[in-house]
Amino acid sequence: MADEIKSLSDLKSAVGTEAADSGDTITLERSEEAPVYEQKRDEHGRSYATGKRKDAIARVWVKPGKGTITVNGKELSKYFARPVLQMVIGQPFTVAGVTGQFDVVATVKGGGLSGQAGAVKHGISKALAFYDPEVRPALKKAGFLTRDPRVVERKKYGKAKARKSFQFSKR
Repeated sequence: MADEIKSLSDLKSAVGTEAADSGDTITLERSEEAPVYEQKRDEHGRSYATGKRKDAIARVWVKPGKGTITVNGKELSKYFARPVLQMVIGQPFTVAGVTGQFDVVATVKGGGLSGQAGAVKHGISKALAFYDPEVRPALKKAGFLTRDPRVVERKKYGKAKARKSFQFSKR
């Protein structure tokens, strides 16, 4: 540019005008329309999603039904014996307001029980959002559609674990 930009007002006027080399005008417009989400169902009327938490990965199918949840071929209360884990898995239905209206079939592998429960919860949330996009804002606001990025910190050399040190001896 021939003119030097010395203030914010000069910058604003330069952004709205022609660029020096290309001759194109630069427009800074933001689309105000929200994205439109569509239903994603297979030929059997099911929605599929993958949920992840720590090292656990859950493949989840959701379809209309009586509210039965099957995890790795077992019913929910047999696979996740702790009531807290059962409550975690039921949270997406409560937030979406569809408790007892969907059957869930999930296969989960890797990690421990807590991570697996979180993975199934994430998968159910995503599958519900695919099945009925109207419940997506409620699930998004509750934070159920976001994958929890926290994983175990790696072990460092010279340490007992990730941060724990061996006992120090001065003499």
